[in-house]
Amino acid sequence: MAERRRVRLRRMSLTRLSPNIVTVLALCAGMTGIRFALAGEWQNAVLAIVIGGVLDASDGRLARILGASTRFGAELDSLSDVISFGVAPAIVLYIWVMSAAGSFGWALVLLFCVCVALRLARFNTVLDEPKPSWANQFFTGVPAPAGAGLVLLPMMLSFQTDGGWIFDTVWLNAIVIIIVSMLLVSRIPTYSFKRVRVPQQGVLPLLLLVGVMAAFLVGAPWATLAVVGLLYSASIPMAYQSYRRIAKQHPWPSPDQPEGLERSGAPGE
Repeated sequence: MAERRRVRLRRMSLTRLSPNIVTVLALCAGMTGIRFALAGEWQNAVLAIVIGGVLDASDGRLARILGASTRFGAELDSLSDVISFGVAPAIVLYIWVMSAAGSFGWALVLLFCVCVALRLARFNTVLDEPKPSWANQFFTGVPAPAGAGLVLLPMMLSFQTDGGWIFDTVWLNAIVIIIVSMLLVSRIPTYSFKRVRVPQQGVLPLLLLVGVMAAFLVGAPWATLAVVGLLYSASIPMAYQSYRRIAKQHPWPSPDQPEGLERSGAPGE
């Protein structure tokens, strides 16, 4: 059987390997963010992590489109997520501002990294648990890429304000780290946007919105990314209310357990 597995891997086409290649690129982006942080290139460091998030959002969809979903890809995706959205943001934040808090700052970035790992481990352990079909609209807790974006939100705002205001202070970043860490391991339902279906009349407005957002990304990238992060934060209580409403309309033996969301190949959680 081991020999057959080795042959199957050797004969896998480049097309079927594409999702795993994208996952590896996401991992490389996260590691590159650490390299930029060590050089003091803060904007490039955050940009590398953002690129990693974009790649992570693509690999699972690519795997499903190509019919190339594998257990290997799923495991590789989780390992990549721990590095790109747990270790990389933690090190970037520590070098940027949290090192000024000494051991306390290091403990906080460790907390964030551990919570990312626990969040991914919990996600992996409930893949095969029974669930209502509507539960696929939600994640349990904040996904790892979204958590990385939220924890870097003060850093992005500091870029937009040229280091002004309070965004580069230890205490503000400490509060954000603690809150995001708790959201990662919480049982609060959050939207799984990969399940969103756009109605026919909404296709053109959505494409127009994407074009406008692209223009803002070019003109004011950090402000635009910060607004996206704030809008996502605002969606969390909305997701909670939506989940509770659907759970009441469609009872399930464990309506408060939105675990085990569907995952395939390199899903990009």
